[in-house]
This record gives sequence, C-alpha cells and structure tokens, in this order.
Amino acid sequence: MNILAFDCCFGAVSAAVRWQSGEGQWEQRETCELHGGGNAERLFPMIAEVLASAGLRLAEMDRIAVTLGPGTFTGVRVGVAAARAFAIAAGKPVVGVSSLAVMAHWGRRLSEGQLQSGPLAVAVDARRGMVYLQAFGADQKPASEALLATPEEAARVIEAKKPGENPIRVVGSGAAAVVQSLRANGRRASAYLPDLQPHAGSLAHLAEDLAPLLRVAPIYLRQPDARPQTGPSLRAEQP
Repeated sequence: MNILAFDCCFGAVSAAVRWQSGEGQWEQRETCELHGGGNAERLFPMIAEVLASAGLRLAEMDRIAVTLGPGTFTGVRVGVAAARAFAIAAGKPVVGVSSLAVMAHWGRRLSEGQLQSGPLAVAVDARRGMVYLQAFGADQKPASEALLATPEEAARVIEAKKPGENPIRVVGSGAAAVVQSLRANGRRASAYLPDLQPHAGSLAHLAEDLAPLLRVAPIYLRQPDARPQTGPSLRAEQP
C-alpha cells in the first residue's frame, strides 16, 4: 500500500509518503515546516518534494490521507480541498482523521517513553479563552469527539472520561490552561509539549487502518472570523 499524507491545520505544514517495499517492509519519507502563514503556498511544493524523495508518483498512491480539522479556517480548507483534488486526479480514496488525533500519535512518538502508555488529552489554544480538545484512551483510540471548550469545560470532559486516572496528562499549546483547571478541581495533572503540532508522518501511520471517507468534510468547530455585512452598505460616490 502507498499512502500520501499531509497536514496544514495549524502553524505547521507537513507531508509524508509511506509505502511497502518489495519485501513487505514499510518505508517512509516525511517533511515538516513551521509557518506563520502561507500554508497553501508551501503545501503543494512539499507534497511534490516528498513524492520525489520516495521515487513515487501521485498516480501510484493507493490512498490520500488528510487532517480534517479543527484548525485555522484557511488551513483546514486548503488541506481538505487538496485531498479532494488529488483524489479526483489519481482516482484514489481519501481517509481522514482529526488534527488532534494526529497530535496525540505524534506526541507519544516525541515523548521518548513518557507518554507511550495510558490515557492522553490534546488541548490546543483556540484563542478567546477557548481550547480545542480531544481525549484518548490507553488504547490510543478517541475517548471523546473533538470539541471547542473553555479550559474549565475541557477539564470536566477529561474528568468524565478518566474518573479514576491519575496523573492526567495533557499535550499541546492549551495544555497548561486545562491542567490549571484540573488542579483547581483537586486532580493531579501535568502539561507536556506546548509547541506540539500535527505531523503528516503520524497521519501516514494512522492512515493504514482508517476507512475511506464517503464524503471528505472539514471539522469546523468555530465559525470564521469574517462575517457578511448585515447593515446598510455605503453608497459609492459618483464621479
């Protein structure tokens, strides 16, 4: 199986190709860049670069994998649109998963054993006093849906999913705020990896076991900041 995976939901852009050699061994090429913007401009060149480094073409992919959100409105939209376009061009199925699930997998890989076992929650700063949150069990499967919540609400969700678990471990840029709320409730909790981003390398690993999507739809947990004008428009001056 040949898998093309990519992500541009938050502040990084990444792409990966995972394939099985003639002997059945898995091989992988991946790349990741931190970006303050311009995800669309870098995503397609990075995909081309990682395909070239693997010596494979888009037509040789068996499935396309993409993070569906949550994330920035532009980043999620660009990633989902790219997946749809590649699926049409290559005639291949698309698989997808939340950006937070990919972060959980990548966080466990980065932790050098600290987070390899046990439940884990991912919390990402969503601005305006909110976080994107998703909880995962010891089996690494989602224990909750991805949601938008205050740190206090996120703490209650985590406690409901892990009523007897101590310590509670949270990763991501919103982890510190959620851990503070958990500690205020008397729970033992720790925050890890505040700079964690989704990584296509982890998505490529997860993609093998994901079911093809009948409809490739983004996960938007917050409406875009731009709003249509509701008041009367200004009349243009006549020359």
